[in-house]
Amino acid sequence: MIALASKKNLLAVIAVVLVAGGAWWYWSAYRADEPAYREVVATRGDVELSILSTGVIQPRNRLEIKPPIAGRVETVLAEEGQQVTKGQILAWMSSTERAALMDAARARGPEELARWEELYRPTPILAPIRGTVILRNIEPGQTFTGADAVFVMSDRLTVKAQVDETDIAKIILKQKARVVLDAYPDQGMSAHVDQIAYDAKTVNNVTTYLVDVLPETTPAFMRSGMTASVAFRLDVRQGVVRVPSRAVSVRDDRSFVQVVAADGGREERAVQTGLSDGKFTEITEGLREGEKLLIAQLKSEKRSSGTNPFATPLSRPPQKK
Repeated sequence: MIALASKKNLLAVIAVVLVAGGAWWYWSAYRADEPAYREVVATRGDVELSILSTGVIQPRNRLEIKPPIAGRVETVLAEEGQQVTKGQILAWMSSTERAALMDAARARGPEELARWEELYRPTPILAPIRGTVILRNIEPGQTFTGADAVFVMSDRLTVKAQVDETDIAKIILKQKARVVLDAYPDQGMSAHVDQIAYDAKTVNNVTTYLVDVLPETTPAFMRSGMTASVAFRLDVRQGVVRVPSRAVSVRDDRSFVQVVAADGGREERAVQTGLSDGKFTEITEGLREGEKLLIAQLKSEKRSSGTNPFATPLSRPPQKK
């Protein structure tokens, strides 16, 4: 009987321990998952709504320059990257016949060569458009045929951006955009929509349209073939009161923020919102610049921020006295 009683007491102790452990686990997993708050400030700035896309830098008009006849290059006057005007001489060339005649005259001496150079002038290779020499395929003394492209020119470099068909209706000609090259992420460029393709491309069941985005100015470091990110501006509000979008909660079609009260507590305040770009939300009524807000964060976010030495420290929500 004594042994049976001891066994019952042991089972009772184990049951109490299990219940206590379960209660502690439930509290730590759920009850303790109360939000902490991070303090932010309502600031004044810009809120821009845009469509993001990627593209490749390519010449708007790529023109291959081929010689009128086969022959040999005598002098090259243009380099890659050089800006040239329409009609400018890029190189001097000799036809096959002239090249043979000049070689024979050169063997007879400088006076004979000078006489024939005066009588038989070389042929110029001219720039057909105003633009940039993006490729030079010849050197002095090199021979070529009439089918060889000796120079390649471009009038301007443009961004060929791929826009999803669900967004193409929002893109219009002359629309403002911003271009950032992957190779130069700190050098953003203002641009505008120059052309919208009528024919779509479908790859892996994704339909896109090619949109030409023309930078307002072409920097010297911009090269054909570079990858770029493009933001097409849909709407922008400048100099407005804005808050992080996470600070705004929506309930019953109304927007609310948690404001730090004058007594150190917190109060929920209804506000009127305007444009939102996902990161920031415009506040049109109910909040002033400089007011402090609270953003709730859950325990999982607290743990991750606790392991990050650069994370913003969290504080418990202030309570009214």
